[in-house]
Amino acid sequence: MAETQNRLRNFKYCMNIFVINSGSSSIKYQLFRMPSENPVCSGLVERIGLENAVITHKTYKGSKEKIIKRSLDLPNHEAGLLEVKLLLTDPEIGVIQNPAEIQAVGHRVVHGGESFSATIIITAEVKAEIKKLFPLAPLHNPANYLGIEVAEKIFTQAKQIVVFDTAFHQTMPEEAYRYALPNSFYTDYGIRVYGFHGTSHKYVAEQAAQYLNSKASKLITVHLGNGCSITAVRNGQSVDTSMGFGPLSGLIMGTRSGDIDPSVIFHLINQLGYDPEQVSTLLNKRSGMLGLGGFSDMRDIGKAIAAGDKHAKLALDLYAYRLKKYIGSYTAILNGLDALVFTAGVGENDTTVRELVCRDLSYLGIELDEQKNRLHANGLREINQMQSPVKILVIPTNEELEIAQQCYALVNAPRPEKMGNKI
Repeated sequence: MAETQNRLRNFKYCMNIFVINSGSSSIKYQLFRMPSENPVCSGLVERIGLENAVITHKTYKGSKEKIIKRSLDLPNHEAGLLEVKLLLTDPEIGVIQNPAEIQAVGHRVVHGGESFSATIIITAEVKAEIKKLFPLAPLHNPANYLGIEVAEKIFTQAKQIVVFDTAFHQTMPEEAYRYALPNSFYTDYGIRVYGFHGTSHKYVAEQAAQYLNSKASKLITVHLGNGCSITAVRNGQSVDTSMGFGPLSGLIMGTRSGDIDPSVIFHLINQLGYDPEQVSTLLNKRSGMLGLGGFSDMRDIGKAIAAGDKHAKLALDLYAYRLKKYIGSYTAILNGLDALVFTAGVGENDTTVRELVCRDLSYLGIELDEQKNRLHANGLREINQMQSPVKILVIPTNEELEIAQQCYALVNAPRPEKMGNKI
């Protein structure tokens, strides 16, 4: 983060950067007037293609926040983004006068494969490569791509820029990203560890390094939301991460199983009569905290535990246990640890999860201060004991700001379309 901020300070002029995160039936967005880190407006379009779609639009002026909520029929993403354009340019609540004032649109794309190791300006060649990667992220990349196509129609004068979730993990060494399969499965089909949540891991790792006042840091960043992943970061670079070829492996998640013995899949198909689609649905949508404890939301799990639900308690214990295993292995890989970083919805807000994860890790130098852990505060905070050799940090993630900053730096850099990519 410090390195990014230092680059940004060298740029003198303001730029309106609109950040889009396009999902299968939703569009999240924020508008930044860079180099300011505070958004001018933000919003969420939900239930696209269904009856009674909802747009929640927020504008920020100083310390005042204004919220506009509208329900209407939106048959597709183009209709949704057109409504957003009307809100952006509304005579009373608008923050720009016309779409031409948007100089860059930053898009989140989940999977960049091995083709993209950095942020890049979108060209026909880039779009073609993103389409080739659809099979690697069939639930995400097509929706992300659709957001690009729609934005190109509406913000015709803006540079369209893409930031890949997988890009941060392209620094992993081969022993971390390769599977023990015949070599041809990697060379011919690209089967390897790619990792995800890279934008979030990069953002909080840079924040932590700045807080520690050291680029030469050994960090473990823990992104806990409905999807969960953990990353080992050495000197600002990802060296290992829990999600692999797809976003199913690793930690226990809201509805995803995380790591599982592949023999279970063979048993489901050969002995229990499941077909591949049913197995995918089971592991991706019916497992994790939902399958174990009956709820995918950690807040509901907490309520169930308070009511005496043993299944919910077991789910939380397994969740924390899996995390502790990864923390131990990543500390070994890093040969030590400077800071353990919690981020995302659960990581930032769930005191019980942090307490369970950090319990009995004093051998690794991880010593939680329970009183600090229970205090709710905004921004980066330290929750370790004073004498703890390892810092325990809670850092709110801000993927949209990270995307905006990468876009701003790219547009101001020489020959941006050639930087850090293999296509």
